[in-house]
Amino acid sequence: MKIAIMHGEVAKGAGPDEQDGLAEVAFVSEVLARLGHETGAVSVSLNLEESLQQLSNVRPALVFNLVESLSGKGSLIHLAPSLLDALGIPYTGARTEAMFLTSNKLLAKRTLAGAGLPTPPWVSKREKPKMTTGPGIWIVKSLWEHASVGLDEESVFFAAEQTKIIEEMAARKKNLGGSWLAERFIEGREFNVSLIAGDDTTPKFKREDSVGGAVPLPEQGNPLVLPPAEIRFDGYPPGKVRVVGYRAKWEVKSFEYAATTRSFAFPPSDAPLLARLKELALACWRLFELRGYARVDFRVDAAGRPWILEVNANPCLSPGAGFLAAAAQINMSHAEALSRIINDAA
Repeated sequence: MKIAIMHGEVAKGAGPDEQDGLAEVAFVSEVLARLGHETGAVSVSLNLEESLQQLSNVRPALVFNLVESLSGKGSLIHLAPSLLDALGIPYTGARTEAMFLTSNKLLAKRTLAGAGLPTPPWVSKREKPKMTTGPGIWIVKSLWEHASVGLDEESVFFAAEQTKIIEEMAARKKNLGGSWLAERFIEGREFNVSLIAGDDTTPKFKREDSVGGAVPLPEQGNPLVLPPAEIRFDGYPPGKVRVVGYRAKWEVKSFEYAATTRSFAFPPSDAPLLARLKELALACWRLFELRGYARVDFRVDAAGRPWILEVNANPCLSPGAGFLAAAAQINMSHAEALSRIINDAA
């Protein structure tokens, strides 16, 4: 099959988070070629007419959508699937509506809260805290950007009143631009749960096999919930804020990068918590009508209660990223993972 691999144009001098997108394109191209597909990369920018011409030249039967931003702006992520919808070309991953809803953190939190799913209280420019109003620790996040862009330990602060929270958001906007929201900071453990389309048909992945193992779901069309991963801060000294910021993800020479690790090993006592995380991840898949693949990020507070931080409708597929690391835990090959994603395209 002829498959166009669509990605956002990467400007000269772009940060490592955007540069990683090119490595992702090369990796997906290589795996699809091994599967016998004919591939070609299509770079998308704000010049949509040029993108349209590229697609016309390639004439793909399917587009593998890896676009995470346009012109470096995460707020434009939905333009890629919207363009493909208009052209009637089938593509992988979430549809336009789901991409928009999950990428805007404020809309995502409203949707989660409206469905009764746990997400930390928040404050935006137009909204007051809805669940917790007392003094506490907050974290300021970009409304649109993912990959921890603009996020570091300085993003976490104590506020005794709402005016302080508003001031912190205003300071961020002044220094970094864009739109921001503040979210109650959940001190505790951090988890990622990945999901991939396609029922599990391999008996060795049955629920009772192990703590943290994959959960095959009985209904046709449900995704496979991959083994949860915990992001550990074991190397952090006492008092240092434990947050997966930009340095922890992308600056390989930083302390945070070296001291933040991913683990799939859990004691039996974590079994109820892991089961709950999987249930919530599946609830997010259904709520946002996700497709192909996704990852849900959680924090778990001191009382053991999970909170949904973000729903990522197109997590990174680079071989070193968390999604394929989770797939590897059940011996799912790169080829099988990408095949499942392609088979769920529409």
